[in-house]
Amino acid sequence: MNTPLRYGIDRAGGQSAAAFDEGLRQHMLRIYNYMGLGLVLTGVVAFVVASTPALYVPIFSTPLKWVVMLAPLAFVMFFSFKMQTMSAASAQMLFWAFCAVMGLSMASIFLVFTGNSIARTFFIAATMFGATSLYGYTTKRDLSQFGSFLIMGLIGVVVASVVNIFLGSTMIQFVVSVAGILIFVGLTAWDTQTIKEQYGENIDSETQQKMAVFGAFSLYLNFINIFQLLLNFTGERE
Repeated sequence: MNTPLRYGIDRAGGQSAAAFDEGLRQHMLRIYNYMGLGLVLTGVVAFVVASTPALYVPIFSTPLKWVVMLAPLAFVMFFSFKMQTMSAASAQMLFWAFCAVMGLSMASIFLVFTGNSIARTFFIAATMFGATSLYGYTTKRDLSQFGSFLIMGLIGVVVASVVNIFLGSTMIQFVVSVAGILIFVGLTAWDTQTIKEQYGENIDSETQQKMAVFGAFSLYLNFINIFQLLLNFTGERE
């Protein structure tokens, strides 16, 4: 699901190391701001839909629920195929649309789990995400060697999840949840380091804007998946 955007970067020459570090700091701050606002949008949409019977009844009591559940995957695939060619403005609009659709898809959690357990799980997920993203940003270790392994694990989790929709096995769900949390925690560190390494002082503003949006998109996906998988363990049902 995560497909980091690659750019050729030349850090040689140009500004001083201090100016480069400041530029990188501003770039990462922009990414986290996009991600944070995206999570707020998702949460607001999910809460509003779950609080409005006129909205959630026609969705989750009819086959339309499958469209809502699969729509975020369609966005992810579109992002992956079009990220190199779309403009920064288009990428940003698509990101906000994706966050809204994800909120629609996640409205069901407010119908299934208690508000206190959702808030508690969100805090735990935020702590895990923050710690691993900070590690990915500060570590000197090259995490790229784990990239292929994490992507393969992600594919396995997705396939197992789809199969379990039809099997309904609690054991498979447990294994998928544990493996998924570990994989998305690893992807958070890897993506953060990749985003950091992609930054360059000589990249034009349009490209930097696209990098910020796609960076936020990758980290947003990691956080959402960590949160949803953790709910299987910490969520208290209504």
